[in-house]
Parts: sequence; structure tokens; C-alpha cells
Amino acid sequence: MGPVLAGVLQLLALTAALALAYKPLGVYMAKVYSSDKHLRVEKWIYKGIGADPDTGMRWPAYLRGVLAFSVAGVLFLYALQRLQGVLPGSLGFASIDPDQAFNTAVSFVTNTNWQSYYGEQAMGHVVQTAGLAVQNFVSAAVGIAVAVALVRGFARSRTGELGNFWADLVRGVVRVLVPLAAVGAVVLVACGAIQNFSGIHELGQFTGGAQEWNGGAVASQEAIKELGTNGGGYFNANSSHPFENPTPFSNLFEIFLILLIPFSITRTFGLMVGSVKQGYAILATMGTIWLGFVSLMMWTEFSHHGPAFELANGAMEGKEVRFGIGASSIFAVSTTLTSTGAVDSFHSSFTGLGGGITMLGMMLGEIAPGGVGSGLYGMLIMAVIAVFIAGLMVGRTPEYLGKKIGSREIKLAACYILITPALVLVFTAFATALPTPANSMTNSGAHGFSEILYAYTSGANNNGSAFAGLNADTQWFNTTIGLAMLLGRFLPMVFVLALAGSLAEQKPVPATAGTLRTDKPLYTGLLVGTIIIITGLTYFPALALGPLAEGLA
Repeated sequence: MGPVLAGVLQLLALTAALALAYKPLGVYMAKVYSSDKHLRVEKWIYKGIGADPDTGMRWPAYLRGVLAFSVAGVLFLYALQRLQGVLPGSLGFASIDPDQAFNTAVSFVTNTNWQSYYGEQAMGHVVQTAGLAVQNFVSAAVGIAVAVALVRGFARSRTGELGNFWADLVRGVVRVLVPLAAVGAVVLVACGAIQNFSGIHELGQFTGGAQEWNGGAVASQEAIKELGTNGGGYFNANSSHPFENPTPFSNLFEIFLILLIPFSITRTFGLMVGSVKQGYAILATMGTIWLGFVSLMMWTEFSHHGPAFELANGAMEGKEVRFGIGASSIFAVSTTLTSTGAVDSFHSSFTGLGGGITMLGMMLGEIAPGGVGSGLYGMLIMAVIAVFIAGLMVGRTPEYLGKKIGSREIKLAACYILITPALVLVFTAFATALPTPANSMTNSGAHGFSEILYAYTSGANNNGSAFAGLNADTQWFNTTIGLAMLLGRFLPMVFVLALAGSLAEQKPVPATAGTLRTDKPLYTGLLVGTIIIITGLTYFPALALGPLAEGLA
């Protein structure tokens, strides 16, 4: 079997598995977030945190809950890292430096999971399991909660209440993420991923000396890392490490976990707004972009010319032989079109255009299908922009799901789509203009610029993957990328929840003959075009200086 055919067959198998899981998981999540009953373990949690899950919240109160919980998470994780040297199970590792502890705490709380450290050489068992793994669950649950709040804004009328943040958070963890992650961990253990609490041990004698690795609860963290679109690896090599991702099947299974909730939640959205067709329209938009990017990535990586590429049947540099170009291309696109920082290959080693595709996936806003929760609310913001553009074309007040999109709504949507590009471009400009940050670049010219552009694109979009080649463990990058992650996560949430509150207060307007049908292929095409055009107008100059210049050289 040729490598191209193998890649296509894996893509077909993955698509079939996602299609089978789409309806049952989407329906289940709709029931979870629409239920008025609480499980016994949930009641214990509410009692412990002093929350009343039955109290309805308007958007300011919902936002305060999101911010308060996240701030507490940052402080706890920061303290845990700073105290690591005196904690049991630290494997002899010292406490983390302040700037790196800040960066890592922000990274995992914001669902970014950017890592400027070597996991196997820095973090002990307590920090990995009680700190990082816990944030993998709760940060993903926060994203789903905000998405559900926006969906309720479309579904409800003449009320400002968006539900209860604490109930949405707890249900997301207890009823959705923990059960799915438990099953995923068992599958990964069966594939050969390790799961233990052993210390540092010698693997064997190699040329030049022995090689040592520490064990850990890797399979359980790997499962929620992918399922929650987190991405932080137990080891520095991330999902290319055989302890995390041992076989071609485990590789495909991890991609399945990455895409499972972001695609399935469109069914949840359709059910909660009372129109399954609306969910299919969003799904079609996400699926079209994802398949298009995968196809383009495979073409660039398989068809590159040159003696070395022809002998390897494609661009194999930086890719695992056990996965190959096809699976690596699917993984790279899936991880950058979602907010997952996991990598099974090194994006800096992709072809110039291939590296540009990974960056462009993040620049779209990671909405195809996007991160857990964040992908859906990001796509719904773009849907609002698309109906506004359509309304301008025909001279009609735009409507979406029975709600009028007025000046307040469009201003909030516009702020949402502007904040992340502003962070990326401003921080990149400063990092390339100042003399000290540029010293962290391994490469010069267009590729070196791409390293910095990728880093801030990954941070501000809460992706977390790295281009590789950039020494980001400096005070400048730890601090500025940390700020980009914070602002890139929570400022958009402010606009999302404000928009949800504004929509929930409206009275639905009946559809007429002039209403744009947003459940038809015409609208799906308009939405795809809107996303591509807005992203292209925003980022094309920066891409032209980096990956496009390198790819066309």
C-alpha cells in the first residue's frame, strides 16, 4: 500500500468514526445541559464550593463566575509549581522559576497548554496530576459552559438569564469529560501508553551512555489532553513520544478524541435552539474547512520536489516513521484547527506552505471545528457576521435564529473577531523589532519570522502548539505569550457572554419570505467565504513575510 493511499484510508476511517459518534454524543450533551436534575456527586460539589446550581445568572454574573474560577486556578497552579521542590513526588525536580510558572499556570488555565519547559525534566507527579491534568478537565469545561450560554442566548427570549455557570461547569466535568476520558485512557493503555507513578529509571545502554526516563500517569493525561483540546504533553516530544502515542492506531484514536466534542456539539446546538438543520449547517461549514485543509496539507507534504523528498515519498523531515506523512498531516491540521497544542510531528519541519497551513488554521480563530466549546461560540460569532453581510447586500435588517442583529450585537461580534489578530500582530511586531527577543530564533529570514509569528498566533488563539526552533523559555516570551494567552482567552469571552445576554433579552421575530435561510447550502457557502476573506484580509501581509515567502522561494 502506498503512503498516499494509506493517508486517504485513515482519513476515511476517521470521518466514519466521527459520523457514528456525532448523533449519540450530541444528543447526550443536549440532555446534560438542559436537565434540571443534579447527580448526588454534583450536589456534594455544589455544597463544597457554596454554589446554588438552580440560580439563574445574567451575563455579568456568569462572566464573574468564569473569571473568579479561572483566577483561582491560575493562583493555585502557580503556587503548586513554585512549591514543587518541597512537595512529595517531585522526582527531585526543583521549583519552577517565577516567569515560567506564570506562563505555565496561565497556559493550562486558558486551555492553551503552551509549554516552554521539558515535561520529563521539570514537572513531578504532583504538579502533573494535581495541577496540569486537573486544569485539562476544568478549562475544557469552562469553554463548553460559555458556548452553552451563547446557545441559550439564541434559544431564550425576553429574559437575561443564561443558566448557571457553576452547574454548567460541574456537569461538563462529571457527566461529559470524565467518563469519556476514562474510556479513552483505557484504550490508550491497551495500545501501549504508560500509566504509573514510577520514578526516573534507566531504559538501557546506548551509544555514549544510558538513557533515563521518568514514568507517570501518562495515558490518563493524554486522553483528556486530546479530548479537551488541551495539548500539553507529559513529555517534551508530546504526541510523537512512544510513551504517549505508541502505535498508528493510537495516533488515529487521538485525532478522533481531538475532533469528537467540537464536531458533536453542533448537534447539541441544533437541539437546544430547536432546529437540527441549523446544527447541520454549522457542521457542514466546519467539515468543509477541515477537509479542505487536510487535503491541501497532504498535497503540499506529498508532492514537494527534490531528491530527498522523492526518496522518502514526500516531506518526511520532522515526522515519525511509524505514522507517516498522511497521518501526520491529518494530525497537524486537526490540532491547529482546534485549540489543541498536541503534535505528533514538528511543524517547523513541514514544507514552507505546509507550515503556513498550520498557522492559517489557527488564524481562522480555530473554529473548524475549533476547541471544546470555543469552536462553537467562535463559529456562531462568524455566523452573526455572515448574516450581517448578507443583510447589507439586500438592504434588510439581518436576523439569525429569529433574533435581530442590531448595532449592539454587531459591535460585540466585531470586537470578538478583532481582539485576537490585534494581540498576534502587535506582539509579533514588538518581538521582531526589539533586539533581545530575536536572539531566541534558531533560523533567520522568513523561517525565523514564522517561528515568532507562530508562537504568538498559538498563544493568542489558545492553541499551544509550537513551531519548534524558537527558544521561548526567556523572560520576554514567558511573560508576553502569557499575556497573549490571558487576553486571548478571556476578552473574547466577555464579548460572547455580552452578546448572549443581549440576544436572550430579545423577543423572537417570525421568519418571512425575505428572511435569509441559515440552514441551506447557500448560507454555508457564504459563511465559509466570510471566514476565509476576513482571515485573509487580516493576516495576509504577515503570512507573506513568513511561510508564503519561504514556500515560494
